Amino acid sequence: MTAASSLRTDARTAIDFEPIKVDRATATLTRPSLSYWQDAWLRLERNRRAFYSLYLIAGLLAFTIVGPALWRVDPAAQDLDQVSEPPGADRTAVVVAAYAPWDGSAAQAPTPERPIALADPATTQAVRLVWLPVANAHGYRVYRNIFAPDPRYGLGLPIGAIERADVVSFEDRLDLAARRYWYTVVALDRDGNEQGEWLTIEARVARVVTPYQAVQTGLVASEADAPVGTVLSLPLHPLGTDYLGRDLLARLMHGARVSLFIGLVAPALYVLLGIAYGSVAGFLAGRVDQLLMRFADFVVALPFLLFMILFKIAFGIGPGESGIVPMLVALVLLGWPTTARLVRGQILQIREEGYIGASRLLGSSTGYLVFRHMIPNTLGVILVTLTFAVPSAIFTEAFLSFIGMGVAPPTPSWGSMCNEGTKTMLAHPHELIFPALFISMTVLAFNLLGDGLRDALDARMRARE
Repeated sequence: MTAASSLRTDARTAIDFEPIKVDRATATLTRPSLSYWQDAWLRLERNRRAFYSLYLIAGLLAFTIVGPALWRVDPAAQDLDQVSEPPGADRTAVVVAAYAPWDGSAAQAPTPERPIALADPATTQAVRLVWLPVANAHGYRVYRNIFAPDPRYGLGLPIGAIERADVVSFEDRLDLAARRYWYTVVALDRDGNEQGEWLTIEARVARVVTPYQAVQTGLVASEADAPVGTVLSLPLHPLGTDYLGRDLLARLMHGARVSLFIGLVAPALYVLLGIAYGSVAGFLAGRVDQLLMRFADFVVALPFLLFMILFKIAFGIGPGESGIVPMLVALVLLGWPTTARLVRGQILQIREEGYIGASRLLGSSTGYLVFRHMIPNTLGVILVTLTFAVPSAIFTEAFLSFIGMGVAPPTPSWGSMCNEGTKTMLAHPHELIFPALFISMTVLAFNLLGDGLRDALDARMRARE
């Protein structure tokens, strides 16, 4: 390269790479400044699971507070025409004449090919059976089952015994519901033992109502409005009814008040107690801190269930009475050590920061340091602890009510409803599924929200991004 070309290159370089002049007085930031809580909210919005859980919790609160105002059904009212009815079941009833005694005659007689038959169409008023005589029989026993009979597991509920061989008919009027039943007739020998083969028939029971019953249950205003053959619509129960005919949706709404009251109030109280206790221990440190923490360890070792029993006795709560107040007191008095430990650890760390020392040099009081600097800087840990404490309290209430130590019937709560639902879960699973589903959704929503808040409020998570 010649000297002349080198000079031209240097000149072009100087011109082409001249730095751009920036007026720093008019320069603006491309990203607006955000506060700690604004940034945490944006991070929480990006966590879809946590944000949807927040919406679910808001929906549960609306279900609890606004729901009873919209669905004005008494949770203790019994609809005896619809007992243990699942959601979506047929809710119509046909008006029939009042019951008349049966003389044993049959519109459809049994045949050798079909030795047992229904004398009349099966209704909730009566199911009438007729059958052919069994050779060498000295009597009969009649069973009813809600499942197809199987000799290995039993034939069902014995509902009648006939001690005469010439009586070959039976009328069932025992608590009939609009569903399928299987009836089995077994011949008996002279000693009353079952012998030979058994006869079985399936009966699909239709729901019927008399004009008088229609008036009494409020389906019609007068008997003239319900002539025989009229099809009437029974009251709507969107989630079905329980074993006493009570509306499940209304009971879930009112039960949510109890469950969420315990789940929200108890954690709020013992978290506040834990904040105060942990702040004192962490700020004072030294021997006072050790003494306070050893007492917290002692409280952790106390058996919760034993103290629940003692509190029920102390408050005079007898068998069959709801123990909401003893449960609340037991949770508050025994649940604060976890929060106290977390807050103490944060306070021990914050009290060594430079801005705390500077504030002390400026003459700040102890109360100002704790409430102005230390506790606000632990709010992230406190909120996360609170969101994880709520599902724990809800589950504790459900467990205690399930074993009969918490809320007692007829006061509804999700735990007591699960306890009632276990009695009929094989035949009517909806009575257990719905309260268990609400408990699971609530616990899962608060756990996911707590997980999202932990990530959103953790400064170290920001540093990694």
